[in-house]
Order: sequence, then C-alpha cells, then structure tokens
Amino acid sequence: MRWHQWIKYTVYGLLTLNIGLFFLEEWQAVAHIFDDGLPLSHVISAFAASIDTAAWVLLLLLFETETYQLPPEHITPRLAFGFRAVRTFCYGFIVYAFYGYLTKAIGLYGFVPLEADACSLANQGYSLLIRLDEFLPFDANMCAALAETNAQVLPASHILADPQVLDATRRLAWVDVINSSTWIIVVALLEFDVWLQARGKLAGLVEDIGRVTKAVLYSILLGAAVYWGVAGTLLDFWDAFLWLFAFFFIELNILASDN
Repeated sequence: MRWHQWIKYTVYGLLTLNIGLFFLEEWQAVAHIFDDGLPLSHVISAFAASIDTAAWVLLLLLFETETYQLPPEHITPRLAFGFRAVRTFCYGFIVYAFYGYLTKAIGLYGFVPLEADACSLANQGYSLLIRLDEFLPFDANMCAALAETNAQVLPASHILADPQVLDATRRLAWVDVINSSTWIIVVALLEFDVWLQARGKLAGLVEDIGRVTKAVLYSILLGAAVYWGVAGTLLDFWDAFLWLFAFFFIELNILASDN
C-alpha cells in the first residue's frame, strides 16, 4: 500500500536525520568535557549516540532490503555473504557504542565534593552540568544557587554539578545502557527470524516464543522512551519512538513474507 510505504520511508529518513542531531549535541558536550582536546580513546564514549544511530540506520536498511525489497529467491549466496559482512560491521559498532554508553554512565560516578567556594570559580572556564551531554558556562548568576548545595566537581576537568542534577543525569545514562542492550537482544532475535524465514521454519512454537519475547523487549524500550519524555530529553524521546515505528515495519515485512 502506497501510504504504508510513504510512512515507512519517512520514518527511515527522520532516523537518518537524527544522526546529525545527535552529533551536534555530542559535539557541543565535547567542548565542555575535554578542555585539552578529545583523546582518541574517548571518541566512543563522547560520540556513542551518533555512532550507535549511524550503525543502526545502516542495519535497518539491510533488514528492509532482506525482508521486503528482495524476495528470498533473489538473494544469491554472494549477496547473502555481502549482507552478513555489512551486518557484522554494524554489530561491531553497535556493541562498541554500548561500551561507550556504559563507560559514560560509570564515568559520572567520578565526581567528588567541591572543596573550594563555588562562586570563586565563576567565569573561570568551568561548565555546569545541566543534563546528560548538556552544559552551560558557569558564571556569577549560577554560583549562588550552587553554593547552597554540596557542589560536585569532576577531577581533571572543569565540570561542576548540583548533586540532584548529577543523580538525574546518572539515571538517564543508565537508561541509555538499558536501551542499548535491549536493542542488541531485539536485533539478535530478528536475525534469528530472518535465518528461519529463509529456510521456511519460522512457524509454530518457535515463532510464538519469539513474539512473546520481543513483546517484553519492546515494552522495555517503550518504557525507556516514556522515561526520556518525562525527563524532558526530547531528542532521545523522539528517536526512541521512531525506532519503535521502524522495527514495527520490519516485523510487518517478516509477517507479510511468511504469508
């Protein structure tokens, strides 16, 4: 149906646009976190969302090609090998991005109590943590409020944080970790579905168990999206719902192929 295809490819296009949006957000954060330049070893944690989204978009397009654009009988052994090679490449970056989310979450526990007077650091090149990957230059207008709290500082950096904001940021970081790991499990199940589908074995109890398992996993992903929406991280909220829509279409492709 033409309207179905328009919706599907609009969602795919918006997800591609999100690569750039995440990159801009993380690029701005890098300027605050790494005063002396971004070390190569920290690229994955600094740009975890950008790398993750780019790999997922490429993987999504591969799933779309295999489950809808090309009938199984048109997928030659050489083409199937090519698909597997590119998917393996994507999975490597997806797992690498998961590592980036994990190290970012763990890194937020490196803050220590600020021993100096917060107001003495105003306009001295320090940044104030507002939310995950969001910072503002720390100036005199902010110091009074921060001075009333047990301000935290990240050693070897110029980042300050209010304890309550830091706790909220840690929760957001762990939601990223949970979301990333859940998607990895989902895509592993989809790979298994595609493998069974190519052999005409996606039916019966195996198919039912797969559907129940994915329903639980998609519920976790929906919960993460709702949490981001409530927390006010609109880009994460928007991106999460787009991905749920995108893989809804992939599931429809697999269902249609079975029929």
